[in-house]
Amino acid sequence: MLGIHEAADASPFVIALIERDQRLKNCASAGDAGGEYHVQDMGRIDDLFRALARSRFRSRFRLGPAEYEYLGRKGSASILDHARQFVRQRLAPAQPRNDGRQTPMRGHPVFIAQHATATCCRSCLHKWHHIPTGKPLTARQIDHIIEVIECWLNAQRQMPSDDTADAKNSVRSYLQSRR
Repeated sequence: MLGIHEAADASPFVIALIERDQRLKNCASAGDAGGEYHVQDMGRIDDLFRALARSRFRSRFRLGPAEYEYLGRKGSASILDHARQFVRQRLAPAQPRNDGRQTPMRGHPVFIAQHATATCCRSCLHKWHHIPTGKPLTARQIDHIIEVIECWLNAQRQMPSDDTADAKNSVRSYLQSRR
């Protein structure tokens, strides 16, 4: 795996992921079982993002200029509060209203992130995240969904929407370095 000093020419997204990996390893080696992240969860999220990158449908989502502006104006904390509200209202019930059609395709950074990360409906949550349908979401499942959305939004924040080829190459090179 690359160290920070070896990634001088890497994109900010790759550097952020490397730093996150180092924090996770430090928590795991210190026996911090109460931390927000666990090494096994990190592996699952990495596997998820690899699979999402192979999906033509999921990998085509990018924030547009209006969403970038909104994200910058509102800030991460506010956007993640919106994400948590959307997930609780639209996904958390055992039988969500209009399941499969409850998440708009545009209009808010979280909506785009939900489609990009397959957290848009219960069938996608089941297929991609192995979260069972027909049962209300648990607090841990909601936290997982928010973490995935947050990771995607942070990656998008580091990559301008008109630079999709560079974004794919940065993500691809980072994921290959983890093997």
